[in-house]
Amino acid sequence: MLTVVKKTLPLLLAILLVAPAASGQNKKQLERDKARIEKEIERLTSELGKARKDTRNRTRQIKLINQRIDERNKLINNINSQMSHLDRQITRTEDSLRVVRGQIDSMKAEYALIVRTLYGLRGNVNSATLLFDNTTYNLTYLKMKYFKEYSRYRKHQAAAIKRKEQLFTNIDLDLQRQRNEKSTLLAQERKQRQALTREQQQHQRSLDKSQQSERTLQQQINKKEQQKRQLQQQIQQLINAEVAKSGGTKPASGSKCSGAVPAAGDAASADFVQNKGRMPWPVHYKSVAREYGLYTRASGGQNRNLGIDLNCTPGTNVRAVAAGVVARIFEAPDGSNGVILRHGKYLTVYAGLGTVSVKAGAKVSGGQSIGTVYQSDEPTSQFSFQLWYGTDPLNPRHWLN
Repeated sequence: MLTVVKKTLPLLLAILLVAPAASGQNKKQLERDKARIEKEIERLTSELGKARKDTRNRTRQIKLINQRIDERNKLINNINSQMSHLDRQITRTEDSLRVVRGQIDSMKAEYALIVRTLYGLRGNVNSATLLFDNTTYNLTYLKMKYFKEYSRYRKHQAAAIKRKEQLFTNIDLDLQRQRNEKSTLLAQERKQRQALTREQQQHQRSLDKSQQSERTLQQQINKKEQQKRQLQQQIQQLINAEVAKSGGTKPASGSKCSGAVPAAGDAASADFVQNKGRMPWPVHYKSVAREYGLYTRASGGQNRNLGIDLNCTPGTNVRAVAAGVVARIFEAPDGSNGVILRHGKYLTVYAGLGTVSVKAGAKVSGGQSIGTVYQSDEPTSQFSFQLWYGTDPLNPRHWLN
């Protein structure tokens, strides 16, 4: 029996120690992956916070949220893998507990048998008989020798039972640790799923907001395009009326397409022509919004821009590009103001003004302030400058310095 115990115990310990060691590497890898994923989530959260500062960058926000949702799913899968790994460990530990418990029960039963046997042998030894009966003496001697061996084996068995019970206690503690670890992982998994739900809801809100922003922007673009067309029609009508009032002006051949300058018919026109290519820009601008000529609308189709559109800071001073007379002051469809100056047979148009500092019929000199740029709903306002010879628009780029 002792030999069986000696052989069984090392084998059991090997099973208990080797299996966790082999799975421990897998567990450490999972924990490293978990830490890496959590770090990636933190980075994406930081990036998302930066992206939110720019409300116009909805596409980037949605992309980051999608990436974070993907990482969150990976983290949940990692936690579930760790729990599956723990479940297998717990099952093996429970099996080991049952094996050790069975061995302890068997050893205790054997120990009880030894105790009973020793107790019976002790009652059969009579010291008086040993003095007179040689045969009985020999038999008793053998019994006492056997009794001593059996007694020594009993002590050894008791120590083995104690060690086995300590092993059982250690395995049980390890099982409790594994179950506690699983409880922690379950709590993490619930927390991550709640976070995932919030992020999915946030993704939907961002998507809805992005779509709404896109619709609103498209509406604004359509509105501005409509106002632009209305303004152009209005300017065209005002130019036609102004030309008709002055008796009309026929453009020279090729002037409409090439920007060639027709011959001047009076001193004002001649002075204006002499400054071609040297005229100052009417306003300090941030950027060119649209050049003269054909362009494709955001909603589709083509239009012709009859001037040059400039992005400006609201309130920027607007100056006359040359000496002339204030022919007309008008209100544009978007609520801004406009001024038309006459320079003989040439006309310059300043649209997108907030304030006007000249009056109809007044003479202005080159570089004189005629108003300021209109304050729109955006940080940057758009100012339009046009140059006409009679009823033909000319490219301002050919005239400005």
